[in-house]
Amino acid sequence: MPTKKKPAQKPVKKSAKAPVKKVVAKPAKKAPAKKVKRKLNPALMKPIQPDAVLAVIVGSKPLPRSQMTKKLWDYIKKNNLQDAKKRTQINADDALKAVFGGKKQVSMFEMTKLVSKHVK
Repeated sequence: MPTKKKPAQKPVKKSAKAPVKKVVAKPAKKAPAKKVKRKLNPALMKPIQPDAVLAVIVGSKPLPRSQMTKKLWDYIKKNNLQDAKKRTQINADDALKAVFGGKKQVSMFEMTKLVSKHVK
């Protein structure tokens, strides 16, 4: 019966001396850098005036663009106008249909383009 050969083991090298570690003085730790708060773009915070068609939904007072978009989304959610199956679609009621140029359904990405036509 043939005998199994054991795999050859690699010879272990013996080192004469352990390498000498150099001791280096570590520099003092710096204080953690303070996080710089990003500056808001003043153009985005500039109040814009909605026209009469959009004022029915968001109000007639001038608002920053971010607040106008927030109020528009509040109106959409309050009236349950987001499509149930495809959540990126907005179903228009009578007030929104005027803003959307007569379309009964638009995507949320197209909505911002259509709304920008109704601001001054």
